[in-house]
Amino acid sequence: KLFVAIAEERSITHAAQRQNLVLSAASKRISDLETAINAPLLYRHARGVTLTPAGTSFLHYARQITHTLERMRGELSEYSKGVKGHIRIHANTSAIIQFLPEELNAFVSQHPQVKLDLEEQVSSAIIRSVSEGSADIGIFAVNDALPDLQIFPYHSDRLVVVVPDHHPLAHRKRLAFADTLAFDYVGLQADSSLTERLMAASMELDASIKLRIQVRSFDCMCRMIQANIGIGILPASAVAPHAKSMGLKAIPLKESWAARELKICVREFEALPVIARELVEHLSQPSET
Repeated sequence: KLFVAIAEERSITHAAQRQNLVLSAASKRISDLETAINAPLLYRHARGVTLTPAGTSFLHYARQITHTLERMRGELSEYSKGVKGHIRIHANTSAIIQFLPEELNAFVSQHPQVKLDLEEQVSSAIIRSVSEGSADIGIFAVNDALPDLQIFPYHSDRLVVVVPDHHPLAHRKRLAFADTLAFDYVGLQADSSLTERLMAASMELDASIKLRIQVRSFDCMCRMIQANIGIGILPASAVAPHAKSMGLKAIPLKESWAARELKICVREFEALPVIARELVEHLSQPSET
């Protein structure tokens, strides 16, 4: 904390005051730190200090450490208030919109003293978060093999072409992906698994998608399609709540890749806390519908 304060204040004197230390004690701590790592961290000038290259690197890790300590303190304080477990979940947009609200509600109703930390991420970031340990459970839609993670089944969804009900394609019962490429598209952000799948499919056809606009949610996609800005490809269950009220038509895609499998990943199931293992088992149970 002292070093972060020095970096921000550009002054050992001001940082010492901020940390309620006398100047000599602050200077001694920094000198001891430089001795311990065997590298200078500060350039000392008459008007203050600046960071050396080693100091810049050290600042990055110092901020990570202090942030982690603050999170730890906050989470541990919750246990004194009755929290009996904390599960970090990273999930893609499809899972959060279509399935997780009801399923997590059912789990929390059975385990009211468990804290769930849910964060929306794209599939590639979810896999990385679980691999690195910053998430306990990931839910994603990538078909690549992941030898470093344990995979459990989750849900299936089906991609459909979404158009306004007055669109030239609206009368079609089914569509090939190639039939859609003459039209402008509304899409998700570039690093989403859905966008990556569509880009790969267009490259296989030696064609390109005419992305007119990219947004960050299925709801926004539906609104843009309703406004006739372009057509889009979404999971069928994501567009179903909006189709009638927005005057949208959902047309099934012919391609086999339009059937997607959502999956749950963990780094090591047996190493998870018991409550996290129970959540994985709860989520991976077959739907009763």
